[in-house]
Amino acid sequence: MELPTGNEQFFRMSVDSFDTDKVLANAARQRDRRNLQDVLIVDVDSHHYESESMAEIMEYMEDPVLQQLARSGGQVAQRGGGMFALGRVGYQDIGGRVTRYPLRRMEQTPADGVHRDIHLGHRWMDAMGVDYTCMFPTPMLGLAMHPQPEVENHLARAYNRWLVERVLPGSSRIKSMLYLPFNDHNAAMKMVEDFADYPGVIGFMVTSVRHKPVHDNDYMKIYRAVEERGLPLGFHSGFNWDDPMFRTSNRFIAVHALGFTWYNVVHCTNWVVNGLPERFPDLKTIWIESGIAWVPWLMMRLDNEYRMRSSECPSLKRLPSEYMKEMYYTSQPMERPNEDWLLEATFKAMDAENSMLFATDYPHWDMDLPGVIWDLPFLDEKAKRKILGENAQKVFKLDVSERFPERIAAE
Repeated sequence: MELPTGNEQFFRMSVDSFDTDKVLANAARQRDRRNLQDVLIVDVDSHHYESESMAEIMEYMEDPVLQQLARSGGQVAQRGGGMFALGRVGYQDIGGRVTRYPLRRMEQTPADGVHRDIHLGHRWMDAMGVDYTCMFPTPMLGLAMHPQPEVENHLARAYNRWLVERVLPGSSRIKSMLYLPFNDHNAAMKMVEDFADYPGVIGFMVTSVRHKPVHDNDYMKIYRAVEERGLPLGFHSGFNWDDPMFRTSNRFIAVHALGFTWYNVVHCTNWVVNGLPERFPDLKTIWIESGIAWVPWLMMRLDNEYRMRSSECPSLKRLPSEYMKEMYYTSQPMERPNEDWLLEATFKAMDAENSMLFATDYPHWDMDLPGVIWDLPFLDEKAKRKILGENAQKVFKLDVSERFPERIAAE
């Protein structure tokens, strides 16, 4: 296969195969040098490319018209197109230097009845020392901006059915927080009712790249339903260069740096100032793939505003930062300042020992390995173990006895 790295002689590369074990050889060496085999590691944000299985997913489309539109004209091809063209302008592969983007489809897996995504998932998990992972889609993260809400609804439903029937049953180590089509609150509610009890479903996920206010009264029934079932609700961020604000940026680095943070900042702000933590005190909320630098900044901003204008937040009984400390935040991509004291202050401000959940974001270009937490000089081993896995075990009530027989499911 000729890699899309350019036409010049010195940039042209071709390959005949792809092997996750070889690609992650350095990750495996890090795992062994740190003796992480006895450390529970739960990755709360990893991805697969559901577009590679779109022909299978289309079998679960309940609307025959949308199903026909999707199947016609080659629209289930690997690169997508037509009705399901969910691509967003960006340069994630850094000019072709991240080769696993074009090569992942070449990797061979056994024809043993186990889904390809399971085989590939176990390979990278074993290389890094990850015991359990929460797997999310990738192209569908931009689905909320589709101009037809019914497309988000039906594609999300087909994907969720495919996931719980064809993929998750193949591994007790791979879980998922299922996609909620938030542009249709009734469809999202039905998703909770229909799928909450499936094995491997450990919560529900809202894509943050959307312009729907999370405090809209239509959503209250969804929050209550998720809370009553004892499941967490995650908000997975992303980027959207087509957003009018981000159109002012002429470099992808700016869109990526700000976008993944900005959408969760807005939704988290609205969540807090509208008193949803008071209204749903037992609903665990998780803010995913925004890094952590924004958390103390938003705490300070909201506390400062609240002290001057508390009358606008009559539902709140405490400072906004106190509610935020009770939420959960995935670690990736963890910002690394030049001085460790700044990162340490960030950890203290957000009570990271109790609120942070480790995430790799594999296979994306800005992924993190468990070493980013294990190597922090200001954390003791107890805190490292909590962030790498024990916090997630508690949040998701995971039974990890298969990997750690001496442990029981967290209450």
